[in-house]
Amino acid sequence: MATERALDRETASLIDDMLQGNARALARLITIVEEDDEESHRVLRHISPSFRAHRVGVTGPPGAGKSTLVNRLTTFARQNELRVGIICADPSSPFSGGAVLGDRVRMTQHYMDEGVHIRSMSTRGSLGGLPSTVHGVVRLMDASGKDLILVETVGVGQMELDVMENVDTVVVALVPEAGDDVQAMKAGLMEIADIFVVNKADRPGADSLVVGIRSMLDLVCRDNGWTIPVLSTQAEHNIGVGELYEQIWHHRKTSIDTGLFAERRARQRRDEFTAVLQKLVTQEFMNAISSDHDLAACVAQMNEGEISPYEAAEEVFRIMSRKLH
Repeated sequence: MATERALDRETASLIDDMLQGNARALARLITIVEEDDEESHRVLRHISPSFRAHRVGVTGPPGAGKSTLVNRLTTFARQNELRVGIICADPSSPFSGGAVLGDRVRMTQHYMDEGVHIRSMSTRGSLGGLPSTVHGVVRLMDASGKDLILVETVGVGQMELDVMENVDTVVVALVPEAGDDVQAMKAGLMEIADIFVVNKADRPGADSLVVGIRSMLDLVCRDNGWTIPVLSTQAEHNIGVGELYEQIWHHRKTSIDTGLFAERRARQRRDEFTAVLQKLVTQEFMNAISSDHDLAACVAQMNEGEISPYEAAEEVFRIMSRKLH
């Protein structure tokens, strides 16, 4: 396996500056981490795990007002003198791979605030609502001294489950128009929420949606000491967001007291370890296949249809295991 190179002087200096709260250094390091290459791994290896920031995911279907909720929650946090990091996922273009990255426009009141760092990220084809590199960006923001990190998912619906792997509190935002979809969503978003929010609650059907969610929660058995609240908000008019803000911190306290917080963080670390290990092993195998005659011959047989991909993978694994021993 290749020997890992040390950080170059410029990157090491960026990390030092970021740890001192330098926003420009943080932005440059996030750009490096988003590339998800060897250099990004070197950066993340030099970032010590931090438990300072509380990480909150805001998810839900498109049009639920997630950006407005994040914007209002940020205002409450800043009024309490907390430093905030905001990560907004935007869908990537199937043609250019780029993204609209419009959340900065919607959060103009915080864009020039030195206590707030806003980062829009393209999903780059990820189907889980968040870019695959978001865990690294969260770690950087945490290490830079943020007290609260808000992660807004792209709004793709039921498959939007990546948020569980990156945050401590999951806020699921719904709107009255989603009332007929509650049953369809119960196997996805309905099962990951720590807090439910019915936003745009001035619209018809809001009360019945709240009742429907509460009825469904009565059927779900959760023995973790936390009773999931269902809140009504009008984020556009800043109604009910204060209660949401308080419930987020109440959830943090309850999670810490019951051990759920430590359990969730440990599971996230295990998942991150597994993902990185899988990538490194895959890279090592592919590099070996390109330079080893026996491995290349096995892959050639698969390409010609002589053996199945399963047989080829098992044979490559056996050959590599023999060589390693």
